[in-house]
Amino acid sequence: MNELKKTILLVEDDLRLSELVREYLEKQGYNILVEHQGDWAVDRILDEAPDMVILDLMLPGKDGLSICRDVRTLYKGPILILTAREGDMDQVAGLELGADDYVKKPVEPRVLLARIRALFRRADHFGADAGISDEKKKRLQFGSLVINSASRSATLSEESVDLSTTEFDLLWHLASEAGKVLDRDFLYQSVKGIEYDGIDRSMDVAISRLRKKLNDNPDQPFRIKTVWGSGYLFVEDAWDKSSDQ
Repeated sequence: MNELKKTILLVEDDLRLSELVREYLEKQGYNILVEHQGDWAVDRILDEAPDMVILDLMLPGKDGLSICRDVRTLYKGPILILTAREGDMDQVAGLELGADDYVKKPVEPRVLLARIRALFRRADHFGADAGISDEKKKRLQFGSLVINSASRSATLSEESVDLSTTEFDLLWHLASEAGKVLDRDFLYQSVKGIEYDGIDRSMDVAISRLRKKLNDNPDQPFRIKTVWGSGYLFVEDAWDKSSDQ
């Protein structure tokens, strides 16, 4: 597998675990940087701009959730969080702050590798789209909402919408199929590159965040609707209707 030596910054205070993960991922062709201190992680992420960040949540000094919150608006690469807790509160909190995916500890190397590859495939997919000459495949517009796959950006009423990697990919897939109900299985395969296990809540969290950022009504959504028992629907003409609200 040729990953062109993509660089991953692993922020993990467990010395033994970080060394095992570093050795395993380097054998898979990645360049691995390691940071053990939460207090130094923000500067390293922003200064070194790795292709991906793997972020433990329980760190000395600044915790992982605070790091994710502090870098998310400035760092555009994928953030994969590690959590040792069985409950889903940490996972949901991380996703709410803009993380793209999570892996539970103890870390299964093959699972971690699969999640990393899935995140990079998403980035590579949209990078390939940037070279497509067909403008429709690079830019979608619905009233005041403009989505551009080449720059991986979105604007609403000419104001930039700050989106994480997962949020942008999800919005692009929904908007590309405007007027069509997309089920969770399709979205997990298309956006995350994995099968939906019936438990993972990350897609629901991403939908909730998208609604907030696109000024949708959380109680009665008119832009991204939930079709109970089926999936999610991007309403093609809702953007113009929303201007009167």
